[in-house]
Amino acid sequence: MLVGVLAIQGDFEAHATMLASLGAVARAVRTPAGLDGLDALIIPGGESTAMTLGMEREGLVEPLRDLAASGTPVLGTCAGLIVLDRDHLGLLDVSARRNAFGRQVRSFEADVELAGIDGGPLRAVFIRAPWVEEHGDGVDVLAELDGHPVAVRQGSLLAVAFHPELTEDARVHDWLVQLARERSRSPETVEEVAS
Repeated sequence: MLVGVLAIQGDFEAHATMLASLGAVARAVRTPAGLDGLDALIIPGGESTAMTLGMEREGLVEPLRDLAASGTPVLGTCAGLIVLDRDHLGLLDVSARRNAFGRQVRSFEADVELAGIDGGPLRAVFIRAPWVEEHGDGVDVLAELDGHPVAVRQGSLLAVAFHPELTEDARVHDWLVQLARERSRSPETVEEVAS
């Protein structure tokens, strides 16, 4: 299982370590060629404006949209949620509010119950975290904090407002890997590989 982590800006290593603990191989993605052959992709936390400019500079915007349109599972974490929203890549039918919980000094941890993940609440790390301000009908809200959506799913796209890579709980990453495994076993994917 090959999972790319967008490495334009933000933390690649923590995601790579988490993926390795699940038996997946991580690849740092900095150019369109880095997307070839991926089973899934993570758009990490960081600074959404810097990531957006970097994606444009490296010619990654359309290849990323094509990857998501193909059904490849994509996970956005913190700023990655913003990058996926209507105002950026336009893949996720949500509007995200930057720094919604406050600036860096307002960073915090909280227990979050995530629909679709068994085993009790996740300890979630929020750093200059966004929340989902508004979303379309096709978006499922998986978790809320203080009445604001902080985890959503739209088909093969997952997005969380927190940093799952900064804890020892691998359930969010494991969910992404399981989605990729399910996709690789689907008849349509087998047909694509055969043609």
